[in-house]
Amino acid sequence: MNSKYLDLLVQKYDCEEKVATEIINLESILNLPKGTEHFVSDLHGEFQAFQHVLRNGSGNVKEKIKDLFQDVLLEKEINEFATLVYYPEEKLKLIKNQFDKKQELNQWYTVTIERMIRLISHASSKYTRSKLRKALPGQFVFIIEELLYKTNQTNKEKYYKEIVEQIISLGQADKLLTGLAYTTQRLVVDHLHVVGDIYDRGPEPDKIMDTLINYHSVDIQWGNHDVLWLGAFSGSMVCLANIIRICARYDNLDIIEDVYGINLRPLLTLAEKYYEDNPAFRTKVDSDQKRSKHEKLQITKIHQAIAIIQFKLEMPIIKRRPYFNMSERLLLEKIDYDKKEITIYGSTYTLENTCFATVNPEQPEQLIEEERQVMERLLFSVQHSEKLARHMNFLMKKGSLYLKYNGNLLIHGCIPLDEEGNMEKMSIDSNTYSGRELLDVFEHYLRHSFAHPEKTDDLATDMVWYLWSGEYSSLFGKREMTTFERYFIKDKVTHKERKNPYYHLREKEEICRKILAEFDLNPDTGHIINGHTPVKEIEGENPIKANGKMMVIDGGFSKAYQSTTGIAGYTLLYNSFGMQLVAHKHFNSKEDVLLNWTDVLSIKRVVDKELKRKKVRETNIGEKIIQEISILNSLRKYRYMD
Repeated sequence: MNSKYLDLLVQKYDCEEKVATEIINLESILNLPKGTEHFVSDLHGEFQAFQHVLRNGSGNVKEKIKDLFQDVLLEKEINEFATLVYYPEEKLKLIKNQFDKKQELNQWYTVTIERMIRLISHASSKYTRSKLRKALPGQFVFIIEELLYKTNQTNKEKYYKEIVEQIISLGQADKLLTGLAYTTQRLVVDHLHVVGDIYDRGPEPDKIMDTLINYHSVDIQWGNHDVLWLGAFSGSMVCLANIIRICARYDNLDIIEDVYGINLRPLLTLAEKYYEDNPAFRTKVDSDQKRSKHEKLQITKIHQAIAIIQFKLEMPIIKRRPYFNMSERLLLEKIDYDKKEITIYGSTYTLENTCFATVNPEQPEQLIEEERQVMERLLFSVQHSEKLARHMNFLMKKGSLYLKYNGNLLIHGCIPLDEEGNMEKMSIDSNTYSGRELLDVFEHYLRHSFAHPEKTDDLATDMVWYLWSGEYSSLFGKREMTTFERYFIKDKVTHKERKNPYYHLREKEEICRKILAEFDLNPDTGHIINGHTPVKEIEGENPIKANGKMMVIDGGFSKAYQSTTGIAGYTLLYNSFGMQLVAHKHFNSKEDVLLNWTDVLSIKRVVDKELKRKKVRETNIGEKIIQEISILNSLRKYRYMD
């Protein structure tokens, strides 16, 4: 090993005893049970539902409480205690209103603090004291550690009692209980995986991003909607147009204007000049906000204006990148504007609800001057939004197209396959890629585009848009995106988007094993964890596929999908004993949880039970620790041993 590097280490470990102590510490950690991983997917801006799932650890918090108190507390008391852990500030206010006498409240504090301490002790049983200390609320570390590690010695009985009494008498009980509740939430989940699609449809993706930024341990596998936002921030006008169109479609323009500070007034001025009411462009869902008729009409006009701009912006990309194989999507060129007809894929269809006021039939891809100015202003605002910059930088830092973690493959969408189950090949600038290599190339271009936001029409920026809508994109996973047809053609045959064969082949165990091997993972022990496609449990679809090799955890966090899925999302837990899939019922509100103790969990299914309890040694973290131990042993030999 490089002697200069070892010389630097000597500054930290300046005697053999310090090196030996650290080796002992690390070797011991390797033999602890692995921490619990929590997988969520397709959050789509549904912050309230996501927050609840995060706070209850997909049922993990209540499981810990039941383990401890099922012989002591009634089910009602267990539910109420669990709710206190989920929402301590709000629950404390409700509970305190139930007591008329201060003495009764103080007694409740005494009992509840003792129970919280026991819960912390139980939840932290597979962590080192050092790791637990970092999770504790800083202002109460000394007090909590004293209570956690108290002995049954008679000499100290009054000491421990006095600690609790002083906490209560000094008015610190609420703060202590709140800190203990949040510590419990942190301890029951060691690491969070977000398997794509934080953005679009729902109203509060920004709050999800703020939560993730402050979360203790997280990674993100980008979804197609996340990449759309990354693309807009990286300089792609067509990605930006898609974002605004989707926000208009789901009545979420507030996220752009109010949250990220991007002024939509110029776009509205353009929309009101050229567009009228149009039933095809009214919002798909009503937001929680009560909109006036005038406001709804404005959104409808904005929706039309940005959709036409999007269709125009797609065309130059398709023409300059013939290997994208998207010439059939040059739709504005395929229209007979006099007859209001379009010919696509060899068939002619009548167009309805048309809004082509700014389209020049001779040059349909050309933006009029007002459209060009609007898009330049919008792009400037996007790239200079401080809050959006913070969120996009975090998304890039913590994100990737796929992740190999503890023997499993996490990917939002798919691995493009042909009907025979072979990795589909894509040519990019005369080079051909497939499988893992193709995904690595996609990620390379995405990162390059993000690093050079001043370039708006280079290959990297075009490739980000391709990830949103291209047939070989691992995030899109379909042959074409039929947005245009859904707006303007009545025949629903044209609305269908043909899925990549991956989505039916993933039912086969041999295909999943082949994919795992492609990513250098063990097909015998590994799993593929997907999001992206809602599982229609209401129709009997099983989220566990290929004899347990594949888990699909998009069950419908997005309210727009819940009528077709029949549930409100899946999450996955993976602890040292194995994997459990958790289905969630519709989340009504935080108030419903607080008052009625509803917990939205429906059922847990054991996916894969470990034959032998998994230890830290067998994880990604374990690999890093083993490397550290090797370096420390090299240091011992180099500096302290003859």
